[in-house]
Amino acid sequence: MTKAICFSCGAEKFGALTQCGACKSTPRVEGDLALSLVLSDHLSSETQLEVLAHEIRSHLKLTVPEALLRQAHEALKDPQLLAMLGTGPGNATDGSQARPTPRTARPGSPPTTRSSSNRRQRSLHQSELQQNPFALLGVTTRDDRRRIVELAEEKSLELDHDACQKARSDLTSPRMRLSAEMSWLPGVSPGKAAQFVSALHSDPMSVREESGLPTLAHLNLLASAFEAIDGNDSADDVAEFIQEMAYLVDDLSAEQVLRDINEDRSVSGFPEVKGIEQVEAELSERKRYYRNAIKDALNRLPPASLVDAMTTAVDQITGGGEDHAPELIDDLVDSYAVETQGFLQKEAESVEKLINAARDSATSGEKVVKPIVDKLVVVARNWDKVAQPIQLSAKARGIDHDPSHEIAYSIRSLAIDLFNEHDMLDQSQRLTELIQELFAELPEVVERVEQDSEALADIFQNRKMNEAQKDEWARDITYRAEVGVMFKDVLSISPDGLSWKNQRFPLDAVTRVRWGAVRHSVNGIPTGTTYTLAFGDNRSEAVVELKKESTYSTFLEKLWKAVVIRLLTELFETLQGGNEVRFGEATLSDDGVTLVKHKFLGTNEKVRCSWGQVHVWSADGSFYIGSKDDKKTYVGLSYIHAANTHVLEQAIRMAFKKPGMRRLSDMLQ
Repeated sequence: MTKAICFSCGAEKFGALTQCGACKSTPRVEGDLALSLVLSDHLSSETQLEVLAHEIRSHLKLTVPEALLRQAHEALKDPQLLAMLGTGPGNATDGSQARPTPRTARPGSPPTTRSSSNRRQRSLHQSELQQNPFALLGVTTRDDRRRIVELAEEKSLELDHDACQKARSDLTSPRMRLSAEMSWLPGVSPGKAAQFVSALHSDPMSVREESGLPTLAHLNLLASAFEAIDGNDSADDVAEFIQEMAYLVDDLSAEQVLRDINEDRSVSGFPEVKGIEQVEAELSERKRYYRNAIKDALNRLPPASLVDAMTTAVDQITGGGEDHAPELIDDLVDSYAVETQGFLQKEAESVEKLINAARDSATSGEKVVKPIVDKLVVVARNWDKVAQPIQLSAKARGIDHDPSHEIAYSIRSLAIDLFNEHDMLDQSQRLTELIQELFAELPEVVERVEQDSEALADIFQNRKMNEAQKDEWARDITYRAEVGVMFKDVLSISPDGLSWKNQRFPLDAVTRVRWGAVRHSVNGIPTGTTYTLAFGDNRSEAVVELKKESTYSTFLEKLWKAVVIRLLTELFETLQGGNEVRFGEATLSDDGVTLVKHKFLGTNEKVRCSWGQVHVWSADGSFYIGSKDDKKTYVGLSYIHAANTHVLEQAIRMAFKKPGMRRLSDMLQ
């Protein structure tokens, strides 16, 4: 034998049982040894080897004929061959060295390295397989009726007589025999079957290392091994074990089982099973047994480990809910959903109570709401941890998990209310992030919450920018100066307001400002300039007279940013609302101004002009608005004495620069 294929990677090598030069794998356990013999030119043709190599490299299910595998297993019983190989089924001392055959490998299937927890010392005595009639009487599937009766009589002397007689009846009655055969090891040689039963007694988890077995027999072995699981097993290992079972259940073939059973019956002399319907009915019972065996094993775990094992199994086998799960996983999740319904409903009620409490307490402020949200986060996480397997399964099946939708939208509603009605951005963001974390399996919820999250993130960034702008604005408007030679008075402006001597005005309370400068001279010789500043509210006004131009200019710059821009905006908004505003003798409306026509003789009269009919200018310390067509129609407002003249001038000059302006409030657009 020269040409061979590596059982692990599909690379070509020389010698069936030698180490692979590509992946360094060496067949050690019997299943791998038997498969390696099949993957050689000793048992397979060159064409078959090419097909099998392609299947291994592509991670496909191997199409190895069962007859060839049985032939390989028989060849491994040759003592001379085992001595030549220096290995055998019992020589693999560490299960972690063994690789599973690609026969059951699938994309996304769990890793095969066993954790140390499943190799600790344990034994089984009363597993279903050990109590099977074949095991009880020590008969094989190839023994005839006479041999079964003889062994039943012998065992009756050692064991319970009634149990032995029932076992005999089950095995000799063609109708009852099928159930015993299908819960035994169909397709496995009598010698190997005895070894497996012995292994269950001394080291139950060793059967997980077996490969190349007929699917039904393999499942029956693993299901019995599940009976050895207890609270000391890790959740990850149990999850891996569940996945191994689930993949095998999907591989069950009624036709293959029928062939294996009838092959043994042809030797034992019992009539063959004619209809596949009987086999299919028994397979349904087998699947129910596998599910119950796993459920019983899970129930022996601590509650937290049970939830972790289910979550890990469903998450890995569905690729996070993206792929359909095997039938066994769906059945397990359905049972899990029923058993956890009470807990989930109780926790859901707690979530709703906390949501209502947070909403009711929102008017008391964020300090009161935050502890409630803290509790809500904890309870929601507890609920989601238990619901995870159900959510993943629902996503994989393409269906909605209604309780998840209800809780997710309830939390989302609270997040929206806390922000929209109470401006609690931090708590709203916390809840939005919680929904994204806990309900990632719900596409519709994820999409909506992502939009919420983006909106909140934008608001958060805008607020940060606004806060930064506010800080910058506060720095820009803050100014303090001492005025006077001997006795100092303080003139100041800051976000807290305007202050002069003992007068203080909050910025928002200031409704009028005026300023200006008067130059003095004697006989044409300049003697100095007096700078006047005035600001006040509707009741009083502070007037400041300065000699230093630098103080005057700096304060005006701060005053403009702190007050004048606001007064300008309020003027536009007032006019936009249809109101009129008086400035001295002028009456402003949004679409025009009422001026005074000055007469040399007689009473002056008021003239209404649209903004297109007037022009403006400055002269003699005043701001003028006049008719373009009549020089006698105008109004003059002193900069230094009339309140808000500078505000009015700025509003009109800005508006005149806007093409097509008809209303002053167009500046708000």
